[in-house]
Amino acid sequence: MKLHTLRPAKGAVKKRKRIARGQGSGHGGTATRGHKGAGSRSGYSEKRGFEGGQMPLQRRLPKRGFNNINRVEYVALNLSTLQNLTEKFNVSTMDIEFFVSNGYAKRSEKVKILANGTLKTKLTVTAHAVSEKAKQAIEEQGGSINLV
Repeated sequence: MKLHTLRPAKGAVKKRKRIARGQGSGHGGTATRGHKGAGSRSGYSEKRGFEGGQMPLQRRLPKRGFNNINRVEYVALNLSTLQNLTEKFNVSTMDIEFFVSNGYAKRSEKVKILANGTLKTKLTVTAHAVSEKAKQAIEEQGGSINLV
């Protein structure tokens, strides 16, 4: 084998299609753009969702629902989750930083304590919101809730 005899595999290298380089190229004249219409003009770009003038899908379908711009989204943490965390980490104080560091919430999210499950230990919890039953359950165990 010699360097001057090396060739790419047969069919591996294709010739580039040279558009708008005269009639002899086979792609002269209209340069593969067809006759007339927006698509034949320079600078034309089709809008997203354009269906050739047919009523587009996003306009055929009805609008549904309502998004309240004032809605406050909370990450819900139940009493059962708090109980599991106390047993796992052996802590009696939980704040937003604790929930963030253990992957239960993100820094930008708000935390709400809900009353699903039971609590068996005294806890001091700091959160953005708490349900009435959850507050009652925490205070029955001798704990306290601090709202941010």
